[in-house]
Amino acid sequence: MTAGDVDAAVARAKAALAAPLPLWKRAEILDRAALRLTARRDEFAEIIAREAAKPIRTARVEAERAVGTFQFAAAEARKLGGEMIPLDAIPAGEGKLGFTLRVPIGVVGAIAPLNFPLNLVVHKVGPAIAAGCPVVLKPASQTPFSSLTLAQMLVDECGLPADHLQVVTGGGGVVGNALVDHPDVALITFTGSPEVGWAIRARAPRKRVGLELGNNAPVIIEPDGDWRTAAAKIKVAGFSHAGQSCISTQRILVHSSLAADFTAELVRHVETLVVGDPMDEATDVSALISHDETDRVQSWVDEARAQGAT
Repeated sequence: MTAGDVDAAVARAKAALAAPLPLWKRAEILDRAALRLTARRDEFAEIIAREAAKPIRTARVEAERAVGTFQFAAAEARKLGGEMIPLDAIPAGEGKLGFTLRVPIGVVGAIAPLNFPLNLVVHKVGPAIAAGCPVVLKPASQTPFSSLTLAQMLVDECGLPADHLQVVTGGGGVVGNALVDHPDVALITFTGSPEVGWAIRARAPRKRVGLELGNNAPVIIEPDGDWRTAAAKIKVAGFSHAGQSCISTQRILVHSSLAADFTAELVRHVETLVVGDPMDEATDVSALISHDETDRVQSWVDEARAQGAT
């Protein structure tokens, strides 16, 4: 899509604010979303597996988590309220009462990542629906189909007015920047790399900006810990979705007295991982998202070996 498509989507979303959805309706839509996603779990898992190469078993877990995210959003929709303020805490306030109301902030611009193309989209869309905010959603360029299917489900099967969720596809340089820069977008929610996230924050200093960025997650193995169990869990935590997760285990710091035994145990577990077609039920690890990412990872392996790593 183009910057003009973003303009049109934001205009529709802004117009939708003139006819806000009541709280009961928002909660009802989110309840239906959880039910419909439960019924279509396997379909969504297949979409995730085919567009992101996430192994099908892991993709089903993501779809199930997205159901829970909708359920939490529905619960929050029913609790959104203001606050009573005791103005008579000072003499001038005697006989007076103050209160606050929670109102939608406005149009939400949501920019989602490739590694959880369903659940991290629901993390943005669900709370926005609960708060009564129309959303213009830009999924990752490599994984748009989960978002497109989800939006169609919410509108066609759950009762969400079409103007309340629109999907704009394309790259960050065109579509993403147009969304971030648009004067009628009140809030940006972004999940992705630190470089892009902080650039968005700097680019939109007058907007609310929520960032969920990358990580460099360590595990520390001490002699008095259950290091064998840790090795078994790291097999999953380090290699799930080929490590394409902000919370994947990326560094393991092992006490010197355990280094050899722990390494042997971890290698034993990792050697049992099945690499293959993401649609195969037996597959644990499948492809990375692109040739460029594959080349980048290979360069790091080569660099480590060149420096003496085994």
